Amino acid sequence: MSLEVRGLHAGYGRLAVLHGIDLSAGDGELVAVIGANGAGKTTLLRALSGLLPVTAGTVHLTGTDVTGYGPEKLARTGLAHVPENRLVFPSLSVADNLVLGGYTRRRGPASARTEARDRAMALFPRLEPRLEQAAGTLSGGEQQMLAIARGLMAQPRVLVLDEPSVGLAPRLVGEIFSALGQLRDDGLTLVVVEQNARAAFAVADRVSVMDRGRVVLEGDPAALSTDPRVSGGFLGGGFAADADADVAPAAEAPGGTPAAPRSGSGATRATERT
Repeated sequence: MSLEVRGLHAGYGRLAVLHGIDLSAGDGELVAVIGANGAGKTTLLRALSGLLPVTAGTVHLTGTDVTGYGPEKLARTGLAHVPENRLVFPSLSVADNLVLGGYTRRRGPASARTEARDRAMALFPRLEPRLEQAAGTLSGGEQQMLAIARGLMAQPRVLVLDEPSVGLAPRLVGEIFSALGQLRDDGLTLVVVEQNARAAFAVADRVSVMDRGRVVLEGDPAALSTDPRVSGGFLGGGFAADADADVAPAAEAPGGTPAAPRSGSGATRATERT
């Protein structure tokens, strides 16, 4: 198991947000985490990445107990975090953003860093001719690609992403999720927090639904998509809604279709968690 979370509690000072989260992701599996705003999804990723202290419970990464590890130690152990709203370094070039992404691997072999960069360029070829361009001048979709590519430079075993579709036109959402599906097919484990339930369901092997700091449903995307608690408005209309309608520049129009979940992966039905 690449990632195993048991009984996780975390929050902000005296404000408890997560209440006993159980979550797992196997090798080469893409797990989507969905839920309404305020469900605790971002807090979960911040706790997994060492940006928030875990007050109870355990986190295991590729068999190692990493509970209490800080962000840099977690990155060296094999977990990379792609934050919400991209957060690229706008005044630095695309190339320098990638170099910073590989900071925790700076003492490793140069060939591994080169391989990671080549992998990122193959995944997002539109970045290669822009390597010397300031990251802040990229379009929103290109910045999201850069944020993911920067995470890949850490050579992770597990990649966690927070709302990768935010602010993107629907066709760009398809392109981003197609790339995530390709990474999954290449053997990378991904945990994707996503408000755009349609995009998440299209590519996920398993889905966990959060509400008020707890996982309340989990299972196969096909089973959950017909569950009335999800499709009937559990997410405040999130599943039934179209992909994000935010308008992106016309230059971002070329896109892809989301990669389909692998056949036979995940659970065969939705399971309610109590």
